[in-house]
Amino acid sequence: MTTVNATAAIWSGVEAGFSVGTLPLPVLRPGEVLVRTELATICGSDLHTINGDRPTPLPTVLGHEAIGHVVATGGDVTVGVGDRLTWTIGTSCGACRRCLRGIPQKCLSVRKYGHEAIDDHWKLNGGFGTHVHLVAGTGLVKLPDHLPAAVATPANCATATVTCAARRTGLTADDVVVVLGCGMLGLTAVAYARDRGCTTVIASDVDPSRRELAARFGATAVVEPQDLAATTSEYGADVVFELSGNNHAVRSAFEVVDLGGRIALVGSVSPAPEIGFEPSGFVKNLTTVVGSHNYRVDDLVEAVDFLERTSAQQLFADLIPAPYPLADIVQAIKTAGTGGAPRIAIDFKEIAS
Repeated sequence: MTTVNATAAIWSGVEAGFSVGTLPLPVLRPGEVLVRTELATICGSDLHTINGDRPTPLPTVLGHEAIGHVVATGGDVTVGVGDRLTWTIGTSCGACRRCLRGIPQKCLSVRKYGHEAIDDHWKLNGGFGTHVHLVAGTGLVKLPDHLPAAVATPANCATATVTCAARRTGLTADDVVVVLGCGMLGLTAVAYARDRGCTTVIASDVDPSRRELAARFGATAVVEPQDLAATTSEYGADVVFELSGNNHAVRSAFEVVDLGGRIALVGSVSPAPEIGFEPSGFVKNLTTVVGSHNYRVDDLVEAVDFLERTSAQQLFADLIPAPYPLADIVQAIKTAGTGGAPRIAIDFKEIAS
């Protein structure tokens, strides 16, 4: 390795904002990997932090949707220099009670990319930099070289979140699916349900342009929220993916779910007003409600497999406009905040490796 420093956008809080500067490359410990970042995308949770809506330890390197190529390894790892990778959003020890119970994304010692303060050893801990330092306990998944970067980069957040929610609801081909919210997660859920063989996928959003996109991604019906109940009364909803976090949408999930149906609450990641319901109807309806947050490494493997096989691959690529250089991180964030595109990307081609 000839490079001794990385370039990263360091976030120091709402008042101080970003500063683009250099950070030293790490001395890798056993089980660690250093990647050269190929592309990073700005997720909604990054915007929540930047807007001051979510506390995050400071200073930090934000960004968790990223892909890269291995440039160095420490000790015995399952990847080699040159491999193209995506990785889990957080670490897992594999030995604590949560890991052993099959929820490693909630490991008692989890450390999450783009969510932790810089420390003496782990400085390059987010995707908004030329390099990412992957610490031990991170799930590593190889990416095929032919998969476009714009398609692959959201895999370790948006796509894997959807595949996890599908697994947790036991999605099958004969399910009638309702998708609430047609942003990046919702469009992914529509395409994934169709990929799994579901022939009726109803998508709902307040934004007509998002509804139009959902139809292009395979939704068999697209409706405004006020028309959802009438539309689902014909089919019944076996699986409802609530991906917006909007309280009205969450409430509607409980209103349209059919007998024996399953609801995945995914979008409600910040505190919101309570939602009340009369329980006997859900008891008699045999309703299952699951919360789904982050994912396991097998969900990420399935996410990559799906992105490689989906007929919607070009549609996914088209969701992300031409990337910004890292030097323009502030403008990239402003553009992402307008919501004009499901994802805004940052690349690192102009920075010498």
